Amino acid sequence: MLKQRVITALVLLALLLPAMFATVSWPFWSLSLLMITAGAWEWGRLNGLGARMQWLGAMLCLLLCTLADQMGWVQSTPAWVWWLSGSMWVLLGAWMIQRGVAGWSLWPRPLRWLVGLFLLALAWVALAQAHQRGVNFLLSVLVLVWAADVFAYFFGRALGGRWVSFKLAPSISPGKSWEGVFGGMLGVFLVAFAWVAVDRHFEIQVPSFYSLLLLKGWGVAAPALMFMAAMSVVGDLVESLVKRSAKMKDSSGLLPGHGGVLDRVDALLPTLPLAMMLMVWL
Repeated sequence: MLKQRVITALVLLALLLPAMFATVSWPFWSLSLLMITAGAWEWGRLNGLGARMQWLGAMLCLLLCTLADQMGWVQSTPAWVWWLSGSMWVLLGAWMIQRGVAGWSLWPRPLRWLVGLFLLALAWVALAQAHQRGVNFLLSVLVLVWAADVFAYFFGRALGGRWVSFKLAPSISPGKSWEGVFGGMLGVFLVAFAWVAVDRHFEIQVPSFYSLLLLKGWGVAAPALMFMAAMSVVGDLVESLVKRSAKMKDSSGLLPGHGGVLDRVDALLPTLPLAMMLMVWL
């Protein structure tokens, strides 16, 4: 399994990194669009739809992304779109986690399917727009999520249950602890300090997400970073909840050793649009 995971990760990096650093945008946009379309197909599976509807969902997500690009949203998205997306993630995420698996299954299946496709399409628009801002900006958001995940894992393994006696969301993901959440936030702050220092030392022209937050000072940047780290956990928990409702371990087997696309990008789905929402606010 480990060998398979490593091989898949290397193949993905070999495809994504050249596309990300290309002098034109279309290689990265095309590759990321393929991945988000695959995620839309997986979303149909997780909602118990038949094969035809799964493919219809993938095509509908592709159409929404293409339409957004044609409307110029990748270059300049109306502010209300990011506020709507951010509000949906915060409110729906909190509601889903509070109600648990039983609450999710009460939703009409067409409604939860369409809401998911809409949020997937907005996540792609946010990803493409972040890339449009510059690789330094995009990477800073991606690494924020990865740092939160890695630090949460190790802090949870080492300290889980020692500081806080009750679990984070035992009915959804029994292995997650509050200590892991705190560790993830610490990891995000460490990355932010280091990234800002590198930005300033090398006088990087394209500002990172952290440098832009600091335009408002640490009094604003610190809560924003904690919020982003927390929402990455929400994205992870929401996908875990949906998989548990569907009685599936992985969203698919598209990525050998890793599961499906949604299993790899679940924490990015809320954080990318929220990062763009914070940029609108700034």
